[in-house]
Amino acid sequence: MDNNKELMALGDMMKVDEVMNDEVILIQENEQVNHARNLMLKHGLSRVIVVDREDNPVGIVTERDLSRKLRGNGPAWKRRPIDTIAIRRVMSNGLITIDIDADLREAVETMLQKKISSVPVIDEEGLAGIVTKTDLMKFYAGKFKNRWKVSDLMTKDVVTVNQNHTLNHVISVMDENNVEGVVVMFDSEIAGIITPANISFAQVDDPDTGVNVEKVVFVRQTIEGEDKRKVKELMLTAEDIMNEEFVTIGADVDAVEAAKLMYDNEISHIPVVEDENLVGIITRTDIIKGIQ
Repeated sequence: MDNNKELMALGDMMKVDEVMNDEVILIQENEQVNHARNLMLKHGLSRVIVVDREDNPVGIVTERDLSRKLRGNGPAWKRRPIDTIAIRRVMSNGLITIDIDADLREAVETMLQKKISSVPVIDEEGLAGIVTKTDLMKFYAGKFKNRWKVSDLMTKDVVTVNQNHTLNHVISVMDENNVEGVVVMFDSEIAGIITPANISFAQVDDPDTGVNVEKVVFVRQTIEGEDKRKVKELMLTAEDIMNEEFVTIGADVDAVEAAKLMYDNEISHIPVVEDENLVGIITRTDIIKGIQ
C-alpha cells in the first residue's frame, strides 16, 4: 500500500471514540449566559452542551454564539446585558450528533458540511463525549506528516478589517463571510487576530444597557482652574479586543507544523506570509480537510 492510500485508509479505520473527549460540560437551558461564560473560562472550553431538566441534550452554546449576541442591534433601551440572558435564547438548537462507532472521516465530513466546530458523540446510553476540530487537528498532527503543505490547505482569500473598525462591524463581517476569525490590518501590516473567543470573553457590556462601549474619562480645567471630569462612551474597536500576540507561517511549510502551532498555542488561525506579505490564512477547518 503506498503512502497516500495508507493515509486514506487511516481515516476510515479510526473510530470516533478513539479521538473524542469523554469529558463534556453540561449546562441547564434556564441558566444565564454568565454561567456558560464562566464554565468555558474555568475549563478552557469554547463550547458547552445545553440540557433540559431531564438532562437530555437540546442544544449547544459556542464562543461564536456568544459573539453574535454581543452585536448591538436596535435602540439601546431595548437591549439587555448578555450575561442576564437565558441560555436557551443564545444556544444553537437542533443538536447534530454522531454515533460512537462512526468512522472518523464521518465526523470530519459532518463538521465541514454543517459548518460546525464540534459534534457530540452518542452511544446506547446517551451522551458519551464530544469530538472537536481541535481533537481532529491533534490527530492530523500525529498521523499526516509530509502529506500536505500549508499552501495546499490554506484559505487564500483572507477576510480582514482595520484596527479602527467597530466591534459591531467586525461581528457583521464575520457573519457575512461565515468565518470564525479575521485578520486586523494596520496599513499593509498585520496588527492582530480576532476570533469569537476575543469577542465572547471580552468585558464589553455596559452593565445597564448591554451596549458594546467603553467609558473614557476626559479631564479639563475650568476658567477657575478646577478640574472638571466628563465621562464619554466610545464604541469598542477591533484594536481594543484583537489578539496582538499572533504567529505566522510560510506557505511551503508542512501543514503538520501549522497544526502543532495551533494546538500548542491554543489558537485557531495562523496568517500565512511570503516576503512579509499576507498571502493566506490556515485554520483548524483547513487542517481537518486534509483528513478527508
